[in-house]
Amino acid sequence: MGGVLIEATADVSCEAVVSDSARIWHLAQVRERAVISDHVVVGRGVYVGPGVVVGAGCKIQNGAQIYDPAVLERGVFVGPGVILTNDRNPRAVNPDLSPRSVANWVAVGVHLREGSSVGAGAVLVAPITVGKWSMVAAGSVVTRDVPDYALVAGNPARQIGWVSRSGFRLIPDSEGPTRFLCPQTNEIYAVDGDGRMERICVD
Repeated sequence: MGGVLIEATADVSCEAVVSDSARIWHLAQVRERAVISDHVVVGRGVYVGPGVVVGAGCKIQNGAQIYDPAVLERGVFVGPGVILTNDRNPRAVNPDLSPRSVANWVAVGVHLREGSSVGAGAVLVAPITVGKWSMVAAGSVVTRDVPDYALVAGNPARQIGWVSRSGFRLIPDSEGPTRFLCPQTNEIYAVDGDGRMERICVD
């Protein structure tokens, strides 16, 4: 397929930067200064806020709400109905009941690192970072940073395991308690002395 596809019912700001290979579907809204990179799919009814950056190869499923100043690195999956918030202390009005405006608060964002996935209906409460190749289970409420390759679930979300780059839950490897195996690809992963998970490159 060649050329950008923007459905007629989508509302894309003329100030947004949209790659020629992007796909933006029905009733989506992409605000000013947003960046939609190569081969990104923006599903039906998605909201992408001002200045949000969406890296190459991301897929944002129907009804997701991506509030600024969120950043999605390359290859991120955002499931249907996901919400990335931007206000830690939300109020409609100030203490004197005057209307609250952008001058009365500072937006904080969610940072989704390369290859991470967020399941359907999850809510991510900014400011947080979701680590590379990690996975947030459907329906979770994430209130703190997620480590690389971690699998988190629940409300509030807690780590329940590790996942591979292929998205499969890692299983213990016979070589030792800090080594793990992807059951799909047989790739080996290991936890270092600081508790960080990394993929081991095997020749």
